[in-house]
Amino acid sequence: MAAICVFCASSSTLDQKWLDLAADTGAEIAARGHTLVSGGGCVGMMGAVADGARSGGAHTLGVIPQALVELEVADLSADELIVTDDMGTRKNLMIERSDAFITLPGGLGTMDELFEVWTTATLDLHGRPIVLLDPEGFYDGLLAWLEELASTAFVRRAALDRLLVTRSIGAAFDELEKRLS
Repeated sequence: MAAICVFCASSSTLDQKWLDLAADTGAEIAARGHTLVSGGGCVGMMGAVADGARSGGAHTLGVIPQALVELEVADLSADELIVTDDMGTRKNLMIERSDAFITLPGGLGTMDELFEVWTTATLDLHGRPIVLLDPEGFYDGLLAWLEELASTAFVRRAALDRLLVTRSIGAAFDELEKRLS
């Protein structure tokens, strides 16, 4: 059993397909016997992933800064909810408490979390697997830009290789579990 951190959107005005993706990801965490680590909100995809995990019996850990408790509506149903003083502490705790990371579609906050965990991995500050779950090409533009950066030596090829891009939930978990064993 591993602690899987999921980065995703907390917006409450998303298309249902993204909420379903998050809920299905949470359900897969539970089905495979893992623990969910999340940003501690109960709205948008963040809430859906937590609900999906709990519906299958998974343990859920939420980490949320005090400033976002009302904005993201803290997940009071989490088995463990940690309220931090700031975003930096939130991200550090999420990284410390996780064995692997999955990033779903999201905005600036999601990108911040992904790049934080990915950068620290490329600096060999941790060796945990990082999956970008992209079933509909949401991140195709970002990935093309990163490839361009690699071709100009602004990003090392080895750094790009650290990010595991998958198109399905099953493939995401298969990749994580392969690297965790």
